[in-house]
Parts: sequence; C-alpha cells; structure tokens
Amino acid sequence: MTVQVSPSSSAARVNAIVPSVASTGSAPLRILYAAGLSPSDSSLYRMWALQRLGARVVPLNAHEYAPGNSVLRKISFRLAAGPWVDRLNRDLLSLAEQETPDLVWTDKLLGMNPETLQRLRAMGIATVCYMIDNPFGTRRDPGWRLYMKDIPHYDLHVVQRDANIADYKARGARDVIKIQTAYEPTVHFPPPTGWSDADRDREVSFIGTPYDDRAQTLEWLAGQGFCVAISGNQRAWQRVLGADAFARLYREGELYLQQYREAIWRSKINLSFLTRSNKDEFVHKSFEIAGCGGFLLAERSEGHMQRFHEDEEAVFFTGHDELAAKIRRYLPDAEARARIAAAGHARAVRDGYYNDCQVDLILARMRSILPQVRAAAGVPGIAIQPVAHAKTEVG
Repeated sequence: MTVQVSPSSSAARVNAIVPSVASTGSAPLRILYAAGLSPSDSSLYRMWALQRLGARVVPLNAHEYAPGNSVLRKISFRLAAGPWVDRLNRDLLSLAEQETPDLVWTDKLLGMNPETLQRLRAMGIATVCYMIDNPFGTRRDPGWRLYMKDIPHYDLHVVQRDANIADYKARGARDVIKIQTAYEPTVHFPPPTGWSDADRDREVSFIGTPYDDRAQTLEWLAGQGFCVAISGNQRAWQRVLGADAFARLYREGELYLQQYREAIWRSKINLSFLTRSNKDEFVHKSFEIAGCGGFLLAERSEGHMQRFHEDEEAVFFTGHDELAAKIRRYLPDAEARARIAAAGHARAVRDGYYNDCQVDLILARMRSILPQVRAAAGVPGIAIQPVAHAKTEVG
C-alpha cells in the first residue's frame, strides 16, 4: 500500500493556522516509524507531525505485511503470528541496521516480537510505542498476544488514560506517559469565511464506529423526531442497525481526509461519544471536531471538561434525556452554535490539541531517554538538548 509521506504544503498550512512548535535539539532525530499507514490511520498524521518537527523519518507500513486473503488476515491478526509477523520483524531489523535510527517509533504495531525490541536496544536504538487503544479495556479486541509480551521491552509507552499508567507499570513497563489524542491541522481546519447553516445538510451528525450503545442512542434520537445522519463503515453499521433504521439514517459511507472534514463543516451538531468499553476519558473525535471549527456536543467526562469550558467551548450531555434537551436547545440557535464552535477551535489551538504539540511532548521525553539507551549499549553519545513545548498534560 502506497501512502503519501507528507501532505502537500503541510508546513505552510500548519504555520497559517496553529502556533509554531519547533524542536530545539542540536541534531534532527532519525526515526524509523513502523505503523499502519493509510488515510484511515491517525498514525499517518503523527508521522507527518514528526516530519514537520524536523525529524528524518523512515516509514515502514505495517499494512504491507498483512496476508492478502481475508480469512488468513483475520487469523493472523487474532493470533499475532505467522509468516507476516516473521517478515515484519526481519525487515524492521534490517531497516534499522541500514538506517541506524536514533529511535524506532511504533504506533499500535501488534506484530512486534520481544526479541526484536531486545535487539534494537542492544544496537543503542531507543523504542517508543504509541497506543491509542486500551489493551486492558473491557472491549476484548483480539490481537494483543505479542503486544502484552512487548510491554517490558519498550523504552517508553505513550497512553491516553490515567488508568493505563498503572496497568503498564504492573506489566513491567520501563516508562509510561499520558499524552492526549489530537487533531491533524493539515486536515482538520475550519470552513471558509461565511460558512453558515445554508451550507449545512446534516443536522444531528455522527461520523465513526458503532461501539457500545451508539446505534441504540442514535435510533432513539431519530425516534424523537431529530434528523440524524450516520457515516462510517457500512458493514459495521448494518450489523447493529435494523434494516429500516439503516436505510433512513446511514449516508455517505466511510469518510476520511477532505470528506471527513467537510462532513463536519456540513453538520449543525457534531456528536462525540466516549468508548466506555475502552475506559475513555476523552476521544479523538472531539479534538478533530474542534479543529474543524465544528459545533461539538460530546458525552460528559472529566477529561472533556478539563479541556473545554462547558457551554462556552463545547456542550456536554449525560444520558438520553439531556442529549435530546441539548439538541432541542441548540439546533435552532445558529448564533450560539457558531459562537461555541469558534471558542472551541480557539481553545484547541491555544492549548495545543493538535499533533505537532502533542508529538513534540513525546520527543522531549525520548530525548531524555536516548542517552541512557546509547550508554547501556556502548554507543557513542550525541549532543541532545531538551525541547520546548506548549502547555498540556503529561502523566
């Protein structure tokens, strides 16, 4: 699978819409970046941010190692085993020997062998694992077998939940930090000046996956007389919506990049649900909606309320009754929606809810770890200075 290494004019786009975030290290970091890289993967956006921050990135696309046969692909993913895992690890080590990176950054790479991580450390190469999902959650997703064995061997784990810090340390993790998910400023940015309800053809809108009880909630809203629009994976939504509800509510398919952004622009109210089975404190989608300048109606949580002032920068709900009440309050009030959406976007920019800022926090921690890894392996050191970064949470 071929992916765009960096979006065209990305630096100009970022400089125009978010504050500059520049690493101050004396030498650019060399990073081998191993992840699934496609328009549907936020890992691609984090790679772009690393490039904008001055890192020299060598990508390894994990999607190219999945079996072509769909049945074999499901089995291999569930077991985290097979020829594709062996080839992935061989190629990663070969690329590391060839490129001699300072660090290997993996992004939900479930096929990594612990022996590969040990070998990288012996070479003086630091390793960081960014995990957007929760292997300790109640959702019971498959595929975690090798990953759980990897936990003690990474130099740094990046997680999104307070509870995960203790989970990872109990599994022997060397170092764990909490970094919030973020929006991608080259993709998620506000609509053109003058955009209004005249340009919006989605009233109550949800774009995403049908985790937890989202399908039932959206069907209930439609039953209350609201015009609900759902977009996402067609097969997933067909499985959870009745045939009649699917025909009435589902539209436009899976949306990525420009289509995703413009669907947020075209929505009067953008819904954002916590994935409770993943023990979410906040969700990626909330920051993307704010980045796009959309009106955000999100499930209430401490994580959301810490990041947006309620009823000023976003609107929150708990339970069906409050959700319906908030929709009735704001759907006819375009002026209030515009004011809150603009304030939410300004907060997201000011407090660094975008990839460059959040990724730079990870680089700051890695720069403090690198000398230790290199010294343990007997590799000559490099001049490393701390990086300045914007204010945000680090656990």
